[in-house]
Amino acid sequence: MEILIDNKSGEPIYNQIYVQIKNQIISGSLKENELLPSIRGLAKDLRISFLTTKRAYDELEKEGFIYTVPGKGSYVAARNADLIREENLKKIEEHMEQISVLAANGGISREELLEMFRFCLEEEE
Repeated sequence: MEILIDNKSGEPIYNQIYVQIKNQIISGSLKENELLPSIRGLAKDLRISFLTTKRAYDELEKEGFIYTVPGKGSYVAARNADLIREENLKKIEEHMEQISVLAANGGISREELLEMFRFCLEEEE
């Protein structure tokens, strides 16, 4: 598992860890029941407070991405299709909002946007 911390991003470190692990779980690069690094081990590797990694793991567990077995560690939870679908829907909505703003700023009509989207869908077939 690879986690990169950007100290200049302005995003809290715990959130950077949370997002990167969550994305690795959603993409399938972290597999179901795979053991994650220990909270203290990850903190040591990243040279940050263990409280920061604990907060990231707590958020992941709260949202159902990982589970913890006392005395054994934290593991990737079974892929919940509904949870993954919801995460993907959120990402799509965010991208669509960005597209909407870009289109409005560029004077692109709704019809032009729909045509562009139809073209993209046809390309994938």
